[in-house]
Amino acid sequence: MDTLEALVYTLISFFLSLQLLFWRFRPRYTEVTSTLRLNRHLNIRSRLTSSKSYKFEFMSYMANKAKSVNKALEEAVPLREPVLKIHEAMRYTLLSDGKRVRPMLCLAACELVGGHESTAMAAACGVEMLQASSLILDDLPCMDNDSLRRGKPTNHIVFGEGIAILASDALIALAVQKAATLTLLDVPPERVLRTVQEMVKAVGTEGLVAGQAADLAGEAVTGAIVGGGSDEEIEKLRSYARCIGLMFQLVDDVLDVTKSSDELGKTAGKDLIAEKLTYPRLMGVEKSREYAERLNREAREHLQGFDLDKVAPLLSLADYILNRQN
Repeated sequence: MDTLEALVYTLISFFLSLQLLFWRFRPRYTEVTSTLRLNRHLNIRSRLTSSKSYKFEFMSYMANKAKSVNKALEEAVPLREPVLKIHEAMRYTLLSDGKRVRPMLCLAACELVGGHESTAMAAACGVEMLQASSLILDDLPCMDNDSLRRGKPTNHIVFGEGIAILASDALIALAVQKAATLTLLDVPPERVLRTVQEMVKAVGTEGLVAGQAADLAGEAVTGAIVGGGSDEEIEKLRSYARCIGLMFQLVDDVLDVTKSSDELGKTAGKDLIAEKLTYPRLMGVEKSREYAERLNREAREHLQGFDLDKVAPLLSLADYILNRQN
C-alpha cells in the first residue's frame, strides 16, 4: 500500500470513529438538550404561577397609568359656566383619590393583545365612570347607608340624595357616550359595538349587581376587545379577571373585619353590623385568606401563553389585590 492509500484509509477510519462516537453519545446529548428546554419551559411556567417571581415595577406602572387616566377624566367632565351642581357631584366622586385599578386593567389588557393605551383610554374612562356611579349608589341610605368613601364624606352627604342619584345616572350615560367615541380613533365598528355591549352588561344583573367577579371581568374584556384580541385571548382574560374579581371581594371582606375606618378610608365593620353573609362569616378569616391565595394561583394559570413581558402588569395586579391593605 503506497503512502496516498494509507492516508485515505487513515482519514476514513478517523471519520468513522467520529461517527461512532456521535451515535454513542447522542442519547445523552438529546437528554441534556431536552432537559434544558424543559427547565426553560418550567421556569417560564413557574414565573407565571408563582407570586413575586419576576421583576416588574408595578407601583410605578400603576402610578403612571393612574396619572394618564386622571388627566383624561378631568378633560371628560370639565366644569363649565354656569356651574351645575350635578356636574360638581359627578366630578366629586369620579375625580376622588381612587387607585384606578379598573381602568388600569382595561389598558393593560389592551396592551397585552397588541393594542395601545391611546386606543383604549376612552373605554378605560368609561369603566371608571361606571365604577364611580356604582359607588354613589352603594353609599345611599337605602343601600349601605355609608357616610365615608375614600377618606371623604360620601356623595349624598355633600350634595343630597336627589343630586347624588342624578349624578350616578349621568355617569352611566357618559360612560357609554365615551365608549362610542372609539369610532373617531378608527376602531372597527364591530369592536366598538362589542365594547359598548360589555360595558352595558357590566352595570346590569350580570355585572356590578352580581359583584366584583363579573365587574372586573367586564373591564378586562373591554380592553382586550378594543385592542383587537382574538376570541381565545378575550376568554382567557375574562377567566383571569373573574378570579381576581372574586379575590378582590374576599380581601375586601377580610379587611372589613380586620382594619379600622382610618386605615380603610371607609367605614369598617359595617358588613358585620349589617349581618351580611360575607366570606369571613361563612368560612372564617384564615380560610378566606387561603381561598384568596388559591384564586391568585388560578388567575395566573389563565395567563399562560401570553408574552411574559407584556403580561407582567396583570401578574403584578393579582399580587397587589391579594396583598392590599385598604
